[in-house]
Amino acid sequence: MRLSRLVGQRTKDTPKDAQNVSHIYMMRGGYVRPVSAGIYSLLPLGVRVTAKIEAIIREEMDRVGGQEVLMPVVLPQELWDESGRSKTVGPELLRFKDRNDKPMLLGMTHEEAVVHLARSEVSSYRQMPFMLYQIQTKYRDEARPRGGLIRVREFTMKDAYSFHADAEDLARYYEQVHEAYVRIFRRVGLRNCVSIQSDSGMMGGAVSHEFMAIADCGEDTVYLSPDGRYKANKEIARSGLKFLHEAPLPLEKVHTPGRTAIEEVAAFLGVEPSRTGKAVFYVDGDGKLVFALIRGDLEVNETKLRNYLKSRELKFADDGAIRAAGAVPGYASPLGLDPAKVRVIVDPSAAESSNLVVGANEPDYHYRGFNYGRDLTAAEVVDIAVVRPGDPCPVTGLPLEMCRGIEVGNIFQLGTKYSLSMNCNYLDANGKAHPMVMGCYGIGVGRTMAAVVEQSHDQYGPVWPMSIAPYHVHIIGLNPRQPGVAEAAEKLYQELLAHGVEALYDDRGEKAGFSFNDADLIGVPLRVIVSPKTLEAQKVEFKTRDGSRHEMIDLAGAGEFLVGEVKAALAGYR
Repeated sequence: MRLSRLVGQRTKDTPKDAQNVSHIYMMRGGYVRPVSAGIYSLLPLGVRVTAKIEAIIREEMDRVGGQEVLMPVVLPQELWDESGRSKTVGPELLRFKDRNDKPMLLGMTHEEAVVHLARSEVSSYRQMPFMLYQIQTKYRDEARPRGGLIRVREFTMKDAYSFHADAEDLARYYEQVHEAYVRIFRRVGLRNCVSIQSDSGMMGGAVSHEFMAIADCGEDTVYLSPDGRYKANKEIARSGLKFLHEAPLPLEKVHTPGRTAIEEVAAFLGVEPSRTGKAVFYVDGDGKLVFALIRGDLEVNETKLRNYLKSRELKFADDGAIRAAGAVPGYASPLGLDPAKVRVIVDPSAAESSNLVVGANEPDYHYRGFNYGRDLTAAEVVDIAVVRPGDPCPVTGLPLEMCRGIEVGNIFQLGTKYSLSMNCNYLDANGKAHPMVMGCYGIGVGRTMAAVVEQSHDQYGPVWPMSIAPYHVHIIGLNPRQPGVAEAAEKLYQELLAHGVEALYDDRGEKAGFSFNDADLIGVPLRVIVSPKTLEAQKVEFKTRDGSRHEMIDLAGAGEFLVGEVKAALAGYR
């Protein structure tokens, strides 16, 4: 491609609404353009990068037996009615009616559509297992799109779905796909991408992993042990905290006038917040009051609590609901509460700590010496604590490190969540019907492109890995009106094309600084400069975009040299 013909302008100024690196450089480099909030057009450079990401994904999905299909973006709501998700998914699912007044929606994910397909095409155990995948447009009506392609409303996604006769077969295949994902993210050039245990969320299923590209702008919080043996996102992360065990003291009511906050109570009684019990009240999706008791220096992880309760939502209870259960706001205690009115959940930090200070369910009073197991037994002990940086790892005991990550992929063992509700069955060898056991595997294509830029850039622009770079070699002809420059650059350009090397030729004749700035913003891995000065010595100037190499090479062998460099670089991503 001649740069003079390439559609997509480079810009000097940072767009006012762009904050993270990938958004800035993909806008300035002419890769994407906004159409509306969270909706982007891809320019030719962007299309070339995403096409290469998609090609790598296809190779790896085919390698594990995937078969590519293409399902509609527009779906009838009746499919989501079958699965039950039309009632549980909120306004992020865009719904509308067609001209015949039929309820429709834009697919934000395609479990229902693929089940509809599978149940019409597969009926026998002899046809299983199988996996179907697509690379398709999705739409999620995000309330607050941000970060360029990192959080958008319309996006391209690879979603795959496997179907099995039993959970054991799914578990075996799940590991194969997990390894395929490791290869995909290595091949696209993500330098630091970790697979972590995760919360299944709206997708359902018992086992799930997220693939996190570590980046400062990431929206997800990840906890890692220093040796990498433990990895989890904040929604399910556990710590290995040890709790204070000592001889139980008598339960003693003490006067704490006007002290309602943990810090106030602890200071008044001369104890650390870790020697107190914190009471947090919620109302679950069924309107049931929930009392969560946790050590005073810790916070409740609402995702853990919601998952344990199997509740689609949690909200803080108001004072009226708390009083109706027999508790006193600010002085609440699990002691003496009617289990018919409130469900009591106790974190191990409170259950395993001795002699805590807790509320007395009486204004201006607390109890000293609370010991779970003696003073309270009718409760459910569940890990509901937020992990903190520096907390001990539950596996190694080493301090956990916290970092930010961009979720570029996720995989789920769905089980029979969708096949049961949608009557997707197979017949076994005896002719008996069973629900198909499913797995689900997604990758965000545009988000992956953005994540690569977040991890691979400098102060001037992106530094693309050879595997997904829009072009392999960027040729710059300086002062092309000088004798021999245009001819030498053109000859090299044609030679590279003839050998299958993707070359971008800057034939515009701009000043050196202008051309170099554009080249940095485009970010092609290899650069060759042809100028009157280099031609005097029958050389061309060669440099890598990452700055690791810079040398003069013979003009006569430049084409062969560059072909070899490209092949060697691409081989490193196989």
